[in-house]
Amino acid sequence: MDNKKIGIVTPWFGMGIPGGAEAEIRGLALHLVQAGAELEVLTTCVKEFLSDWSVDYHKEGLTKEQGIPVRRFRVRKRDTAAFDQVNRKLMTGQMPLTKEEEETYVREMVNSPRMYAYMEEHKEEYAVFVFIPYMFGTTYYGMQVCPEKSVLIPCLHDESYIYLEVFKELFPKVAGMIFLAQPEYELAAKVYDLSSVKTAVLGAGVHTEISCDAKRFREKYQIFDEYLLYAGRKDEGKNVHTLLRYFTEYKKRNAGSLKLVLIGGGKIEIPHDVREEVYDLGFVPVQDKYDAYGAAMMLCQPSANESFSIVIMESWLCGRPVLVNAECAVTKNFVVEANGGLFFGDYFEFEGALNYIASHTQTANSMGRQGKVYVRSHFSWDVIVKKYRSFLDGSYRVKQL
Repeated sequence: MDNKKIGIVTPWFGMGIPGGAEAEIRGLALHLVQAGAELEVLTTCVKEFLSDWSVDYHKEGLTKEQGIPVRRFRVRKRDTAAFDQVNRKLMTGQMPLTKEEEETYVREMVNSPRMYAYMEEHKEEYAVFVFIPYMFGTTYYGMQVCPEKSVLIPCLHDESYIYLEVFKELFPKVAGMIFLAQPEYELAAKVYDLSSVKTAVLGAGVHTEISCDAKRFREKYQIFDEYLLYAGRKDEGKNVHTLLRYFTEYKKRNAGSLKLVLIGGGKIEIPHDVREEVYDLGFVPVQDKYDAYGAAMMLCQPSANESFSIVIMESWLCGRPVLVNAECAVTKNFVVEANGGLFFGDYFEFEGALNYIASHTQTANSMGRQGKVYVRSHFSWDVIVKKYRSFLDGSYRVKQL
């Protein structure tokens, strides 16, 4: 790359902030730097996704965080009410939007004109700009500075935002797009004209050297019955309400002591009928999370919209099978490729999957082992860094997609 830098452009950046795309870009930057790549993160002064996108939390300027150069820029004040009005339509599927509404969406979300001006002035210092994820102002306007040097990691799933005309017009002009899973690429290819865009399915990096102690988890939290595990945010977007509804029905129809354990942030109403059967542990230490995977009968990932799923990979690394939503092409594809679990399309398939795993212990253990092999061979950081570096320096030979 002629000794030029990789510029990673993302709306916010930090070592401890939550979010899947946030964790992916943090891990990628860390491991690329450790592998000797010269890079710089270009981001705003906003703290994180859940913060006010008009507020500069960090100081503007260049700092180093765990060896990663991070250059932050102040944000533009937003018309939050105008954005919320349009965003509410997108969230409830009121499509299509007018041209003016789409322009309001990209203009009034998180943006930093100072960042775009810097990129324009210094673009010759960078070999490539890598943007993640697709729907934010920093990506939309940043990629327009020099689309010929822009590579997008979109983190797509099938939702209203991907069908905006502003994205359909811009994305075919970029140099490259990197996808975390094959179904994500297939979705993008249906929505956008990618005939002139270099594409590859490279996956996401996962920390594979983790250990778990099932006995330690059971003793610490005093949970000795068999349990189904959910790990992640407890909100409707993750479909946890469906998991709770199905589990409630399962307990009505099936004898036995099976419990449901929830770990992660957010609040959700536990149905009265199963309050004694559900343990909502909230945030737990990372090692406790790994121990929880190891002690579980199975992890359930009920979300229908994922572009990747770290919790599935972690469950497999701890030797346990997974149960996923058949409507989510990405997680279903992982399960099929790894032969590491089951999927459900309705309540009765959910019930059948639980009863099958409960009565086929050896098969469940085998699924967990197969998942572990799959993660280590596809998503360990040494594998991912090699593929990303090759793609970004132009030498990655992509198989026909």
